[in-house]
Amino acid sequence: MSKLAVITPSYALDAELFAELHRSVLEFTSEDTIHHVFVPPSDRAAFARFEGPRCHVWIRSELLPRRYLRLPGADLYVNYRRPWPPLRGWVMQQTVKIASAGLIDADAMLIVDSDAVLVRPTSAASFTVDGRLCLYRLENGVTAEMERHVIWHRVARELLGLPSPPPPPLPDYVTALTFWDPEIVRAMQRRITQVTGRDWLDAFNSQLHVSEFILYGVFVDEVLKADPPINTTICHLSYNHEPWDVAQAVAFADRLPQEAVGMMISAKSHTPAEARAAAIARCAQVVESS
Repeated sequence: MSKLAVITPSYALDAELFAELHRSVLEFTSEDTIHHVFVPPSDRAAFARFEGPRCHVWIRSELLPRRYLRLPGADLYVNYRRPWPPLRGWVMQQTVKIASAGLIDADAMLIVDSDAVLVRPTSAASFTVDGRLCLYRLENGVTAEMERHVIWHRVARELLGLPSPPPPPLPDYVTALTFWDPEIVRAMQRRITQVTGRDWLDAFNSQLHVSEFILYGVFVDEVLKADPPINTTICHLSYNHEPWDVAQAVAFADRLPQEAVGMMISAKSHTPAEARAAAIARCAQVVESS
């Protein structure tokens, strides 16, 4: 695999986080790698500065058929053929990741959230074994207490025409940085259309609770039965929701695994920019000394 596309849904409040991510994409991926960012129409101006040979700024609605209408003053769309439920912003972010596989010419897609950064050279080849991309799958990662994740498993199986999931624990496929195979994504789209009798996009968007990562993982494991190579160390993750100071952020960076090419401190933690910058700088030191 040679041509890599980096896919990031974002919005104006995360523009500065995206700036750091994009800087790392330019530094740590090959010259033919293009970063595709998908934003709401009202946020286009906030991302215009990134547009160039290695960054394509998309308006999210460009991926939607004309039957989807944007509600004025809100990050909501409705399918006029079936208006309820409306397409909400967080589902739209998932939709663009799946839909982009049909629009972007690439051998592999690196799906990255705005609050992540690359910290080491990154290529699809490094995460490919015998021609198959690695899958993020955390065995027994979904417990009974993780009610939303359990629902996401059920919904994924419904969309894919599979029996209900067994009782937890279940595998967790949700992460902030992972590779997808575009051919597999397109096959997943076709499967959903076949099972539901609807355009995959309409079937996916009509769900009140859904996860693109669990959908992709279940498709690979349960429909394709592909037995892919597994990698759960691609990104050094923190989903902590409390802000970190510089010392805490640097201590987290100190634990960067040798295999990780990315680091993520959740934007929901509201960690100050100086602490985040210190963590990124510390990651560079850890990489240099390893």
